[in-house]
Amino acid sequence: MKTTGDQQLLKRINRSVLLRLMRAESGLSRADLSRKSGLTKSTVSALVRELVAEKWMAEAHAPVAVEGMGRPSTPLQLDAETRVLMGVEIAVECLRVVCVTLTGVVVSHAQVPLVSNLAARACQQTAQVVFEQCQQLAAKKLLLSGVGVCLPGAINEEAGMVRFAPNLGWREVPFLSMISTAFIDIGVPQVPIHLQNDADAAALSEYEFSTYEGEDPLIFVSCDVGVGAGIILNDRLFVGAIGMAGEIGHTILQIDGPLCSCGRLGCAETFIGSRALKTAKNTDLAGKYLGVLIQNLDVMFNPRTIVLGGQSCVNNPEVIDKAIATLTNYSKLADMPLTTVRAARYGLLAAAVGSAALVWHRFLRPMPVGKSAPLQQMVKNAVAAAAEVETKETAKVVPSLKPQAAEYVVPIKPVKRRGSPAKIQEH
Repeated sequence: MKTTGDQQLLKRINRSVLLRLMRAESGLSRADLSRKSGLTKSTVSALVRELVAEKWMAEAHAPVAVEGMGRPSTPLQLDAETRVLMGVEIAVECLRVVCVTLTGVVVSHAQVPLVSNLAARACQQTAQVVFEQCQQLAAKKLLLSGVGVCLPGAINEEAGMVRFAPNLGWREVPFLSMISTAFIDIGVPQVPIHLQNDADAAALSEYEFSTYEGEDPLIFVSCDVGVGAGIILNDRLFVGAIGMAGEIGHTILQIDGPLCSCGRLGCAETFIGSRALKTAKNTDLAGKYLGVLIQNLDVMFNPRTIVLGGQSCVNNPEVIDKAIATLTNYSKLADMPLTTVRAARYGLLAAAVGSAALVWHRFLRPMPVGKSAPLQQMVKNAVAAAAEVETKETAKVVPSLKPQAAEYVVPIKPVKRRGSPAKIQEH
């Protein structure tokens, strides 16, 4: 058994548990965290000490009195003033870069036209804009925690590959290694880099920084030049076997319809994509098609919430109204409850903010999904290794809350979120 490695894994899991509790309910004390997590007070104190020193958590300025005797407790919160997450969206026509706090507040953003659809040129331009943002962060003494990058295409995140991005003209591009090299060459700080589809990232912007309760499953429908869906299922992104889940822009809405960029006829993209709307005489038909599309997603996934975003929806809000009216009519005809449908909270920055949220999403979930049997064994080893070195005092854990392997292989239900809604700061 690799005791050291297993203990480090368990430590990462425990740190993520504390951070997720703090994100859900700001102002908890160390005693609160111990009670809610099931970890011993000494373990929580040690982990909190590290998280505060590393600027993931911060202590409130004034202690809060507690009932009964004893010292006042010190409330804790996520450090929203020091650490930032950076998100990049490589769209078909432009490049967007944002920096957000751990609580989802946008502190800076930049948008420039995309100079070339060639992957190598796009990497060079992205690295330049990211480097400029990093310089601004350094001047403000902010710590960069990671960079997320998204683009419109089918992504194999594990391999760092762009499988298919028809609107960029890319197939089988090893993008993660290319962008990592470009970052190193220009001097971007070496931090974790993550790659994901733009609609999947946009879904994370709504989920990770949400103040709503119980929005899982959640589907984000992005109607830009391309059309895609990001799906949150069981506290995780659902991306499919090779990263192509959610490519709804290439589902057929009309047999022998208009020619799509993918080569098929009658794809959803040809009716509700932003380029299609630029030439449309009115948006009424596009709204109906979008309504049909989200009705199909509704019956397939039975989500709690569907979020609509992208250029088509932001620039033409009447499309959302027509889509909701269409979905409402279908629900009445079937005598089914109406699913909540709303517009994206971050507008055109949804995918870029979601890329930043991707960094947070991965950090808070140290155990990847898939290959469940090896993962279960890894966690069992971690728990066993910790048990070997625990003292009698630290072993006093509430039995029902003691970490179990299954808790980290099968995603747990998200806890209730509290706090003020995320906002965009003015510059």
